[in-house]
Amino acid sequence: MLFSDKICLFPRKLTGNEFLTAGWKSMRVIAGSAKRLQLKTPDGPDTRPTTDRIKETLFNMLAPDLYGRAFLDLFAGSGAIGIEALSRGAHRAVFIEQSPKAVECIYENLRHTHLEESAQVRKGDVLLALRQMGGRERFDFVFMDPPYGQGLEEKVLRYLSTSALLNENALIIVEAALRTSFPYLEEEGYVLDKEKKYKTNKHVFLRHVCRTRTLQETKGEGIC
Repeated sequence: MLFSDKICLFPRKLTGNEFLTAGWKSMRVIAGSAKRLQLKTPDGPDTRPTTDRIKETLFNMLAPDLYGRAFLDLFAGSGAIGIEALSRGAHRAVFIEQSPKAVECIYENLRHTHLEESAQVRKGDVLLALRQMGGRERFDFVFMDPPYGQGLEEKVLRYLSTSALLNENALIIVEAALRTSFPYLEEEGYVLDKEKKYKTNKHVFLRHVCRTRTLQETKGEGIC
């Protein structure tokens, strides 16, 4: 199915043995209500899961501010990042992913961790999904891990800078290759909060310096 405003229906929950033997590689939830539960990630070159070690480092930085917040997981893959946020106390997470195989994986991971009631899965192109969301939802955290070398992080950041999807002081985390540069940040109103480098990739933490008016004032369009 293409992108829909409606929450996608979850398929039948696999039993424990089915879940562990369904032919996918597994990861785990690091901490929180779903701690130590296994997560699946689909095989293939289209999915590049964040390792448990990098995920743990990331959430050690985010954890103090996650409780009760809204989390947006873009290019969500297996959903492991958004699920970790929910497990650690985020009140809601929206997952956007285009790959049917990855979307199936997100469904199963949410059911397996008993976090589906706090989640919405949107299947489709990330930029199209963001545009269709308009200003109806706003987020405190946005995480994106787009395919490397396609400039998708720039397209998403440019869109977010003028949208009403970000709450005041929202934090955006971009997972990118070490070689990825962001020369347009100042132009789009972003400030670099911090940068954490790993062996082959990095996390770039950004905040937008412009506040957005209420949705009633702007009719869903963010302004500086």
